[in-house]
Amino acid sequence: MTDTIISSATREHIIGDNRPFTIIGERINPTGRKILAEEMKAGDFSRVEADALAQVAAGAQMLDVNAGIPLADEPALLAKAIKLVQSITDAPISIDSSIIEALEAGLEVYEGKALVNSVTGEDEVLERVLPLVAKYNAAVVAISNDETGISEDPDVRFSVAKKIVERAADHGIPYQDVVIDPLVMPIGAMSTAGRQVFDILQRIRTELKCNTTCGASNISFGLPQRNGINGAFLSMAMAAGMTSSITNPIHEEVMRSIMAADVLMGNDKDCLSWIRKYREPAAEGEAARGRRPSRRRRSAK
Repeated sequence: MTDTIISSATREHIIGDNRPFTIIGERINPTGRKILAEEMKAGDFSRVEADALAQVAAGAQMLDVNAGIPLADEPALLAKAIKLVQSITDAPISIDSSIIEALEAGLEVYEGKALVNSVTGEDEVLERVLPLVAKYNAAVVAISNDETGISEDPDVRFSVAKKIVERAADHGIPYQDVVIDPLVMPIGAMSTAGRQVFDILQRIRTELKCNTTCGASNISFGLPQRNGINGAFLSMAMAAGMTSSITNPIHEEVMRSIMAADVLMGNDKDCLSWIRKYREPAAEGEAARGRRPSRRRRSAK
């Protein structure tokens, strides 16, 4: 069993097998959100604050924070967003950027042990990101693609993941601090996309012993009723060994599937989280006081 420990200034969170599934809230990301991008660029972070609080209230244990806006000062925006989020919640953060300067700006202001999202298998990227991860004693998401792109061959994707784990070790980063993203492809474009991920997860779990994550919504891209597919995919991925996901906790259908899978895998002790969330309110009267209603006595003959 492998534990990946992430922390904020005041709270520690553990991603790991035989633990409740880790939900990393995806909403603080201006990609595809024009209004959020315009607000952040103008210095208005009210929507960032609202999204952070709403995701934690919905059940996210961690928050992904991204500030990738074209023609904006991404390092400054990312640092500002991280400081704001840490001022209103104790949820640990995944610092999300493909820009090395933005990652460093975020890590400089972060209080705790962050998750860096992300590093890929390209040699140049490895040699820029991994020293930064080691410097700040962070953990890192390892995405299973390299200079050749995203392979449809799961063996190739596994080889890239293994390369990243080995290169991380060269920089003093233990395998426990490498969280592998096996890359989820759209099932509508590749019918084997789900099964490929399940197979890769088994190998990562047994051979590399690393924790895993993914962008769950990729699986349903282009299809109707996406939350139904996302929820089913995540419950099956959890059974195959996935331990976290970057997803939207506001979607009740997805959250219900995750929580049910935790129950069925024995990771929700005594089903307490499920009961707290879904039990029906007690009826009025005697049932509300925890007693069975008395039976009507039969009349004497």
